[in-house]
Amino acid sequence: MIHQHDVQSQQMTAAAVSGIVPQVQAAEPQRMRVPEERTRLLPPALRIEGAAPPQPRPVPVPVPQITGHRFLIYKQDPTVAELGVRVVYVPTVVLNGPTDARLTTVLPGVTPVSRNANGDFVFQANTPQFDCAATFAVVRQTLAMYERHNGGEPIPFAWNVGGNTDRLSVHPRAGTGANAFYSRTAKALKFLSFTPQGGTQEIVTCRSLDIVAHEAGHAILDGLKPGWLGANQPPQTGGLHEAFGDLTAIFLALAQPDQAEALVAMTRANLHDRSFLPAMAEEFGLGLGHPFGLRNADNDLKLSEVGNEVHAISQVFTGAIYDVLADVYVFEAQRQRRTKDPALVLIEVAQKLCKLLFDAIVAAPATGATYVDVANRMLHISAGQGDPVVYRTFIRNRFAVREITTAVTPLDDLMSGRMRMSDADYTGDGSGDVTEVGVSDENSASLRAEQDRSRCCGTMQMPEYRVVDEQMLAQRGEITNDDILRNELDELRRAFTK
Repeated sequence: MIHQHDVQSQQMTAAAVSGIVPQVQAAEPQRMRVPEERTRLLPPALRIEGAAPPQPRPVPVPVPQITGHRFLIYKQDPTVAELGVRVVYVPTVVLNGPTDARLTTVLPGVTPVSRNANGDFVFQANTPQFDCAATFAVVRQTLAMYERHNGGEPIPFAWNVGGNTDRLSVHPRAGTGANAFYSRTAKALKFLSFTPQGGTQEIVTCRSLDIVAHEAGHAILDGLKPGWLGANQPPQTGGLHEAFGDLTAIFLALAQPDQAEALVAMTRANLHDRSFLPAMAEEFGLGLGHPFGLRNADNDLKLSEVGNEVHAISQVFTGAIYDVLADVYVFEAQRQRRTKDPALVLIEVAQKLCKLLFDAIVAAPATGATYVDVANRMLHISAGQGDPVVYRTFIRNRFAVREITTAVTPLDDLMSGRMRMSDADYTGDGSGDVTEVGVSDENSASLRAEQDRSRCCGTMQMPEYRVVDEQMLAQRGEITNDDILRNELDELRRAFTK
């Protein structure tokens, strides 16, 4: 993988996109009348009232109906030079801030950040203004991706009940630390920055698409399943939250054609080849001494190898879904090799699997959800929408080999690499298209122990999710500091009434 440390050329690109041009001092206006027959030859900016209108075009030009703005962002992670800093288009109305109907940006002394003369939020890379605009844009893209999978319907944040339309605030430079987090109490995403021990280069977490998408995923999932963040649930429930964040980063990357095309070219269409896609937050990981990012989605972890630590548990689920993505891509790339570009096939496969996972999570239990709950709903939904039978074989096999579910058929073909990847009706041994599987080990620590959140991102470290009961969380609505301190306050009330 190629890494970068110099973004000067990208900053030049930003200046070009921003529409900034050298200012030329205007000359003293001349008292000269331009003949009407020659006014049409003047540039539009020099025409005056009363001048002859321009000649109509023989063919009308359609006027775009979409209002939107351009933003400059890191397309992946600051160290991934193959993609670097590029312009993206957000097709919604965004006010100075940036802010819109769902999101607002907060950086004291900097916000509101204003649009330029072209209506775009394009700033020199690695400036505070760039951080504000770029972080907003990635969160907006993440929310838009899941709302597309939600049939175009808005996804509420956890506090959006009873007509409440309060925004999620995005804080790109919220303080110092090697972390980032989502807080329902603050209605906020907060991204920190730090300088690694012995280093000199500051790492700004909001510049990583992986990190921003991951934390935005927590906020979106809290809106979908507000009871899942409670700490007194099975470790797998917490693992689903962390896995959803990592998978959100993967699916957002593959929702962007330039990333999909770069990945296909880099790996020769082999998702198990080393690339930027499965590596989560490469710059952050390097800062902590991890050469392949904070986590690797393309892993071989099993539940028996991870205990009850939530981040480790999450990687088992993430790895299973990543393997399913790779399997379905092999099948569809082979089936459509003569009709579609492999990058387009990858985009479509990722969108389909992302929606399948999204729908399965929506259908899962409101509290205490486990990996088997989500796996079985994926199988049911896949069968109901007429996916090829081999899709369910991929799902069953990948969850079984991770010791999440029972193996319906022998895993010999999977373990020996002899799966019939191009056979749409392949089930493993011809036993049928099974859409309900059981738990592999009911005594697994990932199901029975208390959640160990010691290595989780800042979101799951927040006291509101450790203290507030999951039933209260599941009711949706705002969480206040008094809700977090309820037990202590009740004790004080009893003591002070004696």
